[in-house]
This record gives sequence, structure tokens and C-alpha cells, in this order.
Amino acid sequence: MPIFDIVRRAMLAGFGVQERVKEFIDELVKKGELSESQGAKLVKEWTERAEKSTAELNKTLTELVEKTLQRMNLPTKAEMEKLNKKLQNLSQRLRRLEEAKGQAEEPEE
Repeated sequence: MPIFDIVRRAMLAGFGVQERVKEFIDELVKKGELSESQGAKLVKEWTERAEKSTAELNKTLTELVEKTLQRMNLPTKAEMEKLNKKLQNLSQRLRRLEEAKGQAEEPEE
């Protein structure tokens, strides 16, 4: 299973859990087992923890992708741009040399 699918499923599961937690806390408030302020505080704490976990997951995945790309030894965008610039310079030099050679070979009348 591709990593994208795993992450997508985890995030969707996380959203589902978040909704269930809110519903559970709302039920406790309705039953009078929690005050509204306690319920709001619990929802806020849980949401903050979930956001922190999501941020940590994003950081971990970013690091994993970066390490994987490094191991694959792929050129960076900057390296490709530098190589492209060199290729353009060489092409221009070759064109000028060919033009100069063509002019030197023209028969004189």
C-alpha cells in the first residue's frame, strides 16, 4: 500500500475520532456529568493534542521523504538549473563556433 494511502487513511481516521470525542463529551455534558466549561476545556485540550500529533506526523513524513530522496541520489532543482545553464552556454558557444567556421570556409571571389 502506497504511503499516501496510509497517511490519508490515518488522517481520515483521526477526523472520525475527533468527531466521536466531541460527541462523547457533548453526551457527558447533557447527562450533567461534566459542566459546559469542563466539556469545552476537554475538547480544546484534545484538539490541541491532535493538532500537535498531526504536526509531528507531517514533520516525520517530510523527513522520511527527504531521506528517501537523498538515498535515491536524485539531483536537486538547483543542480538541474545549473546543469541546464551550462548546457545553454555550451550550445551558444558551439553555434558561434559553427558560424565562425562557416564564414571562414566561404570561397572568396
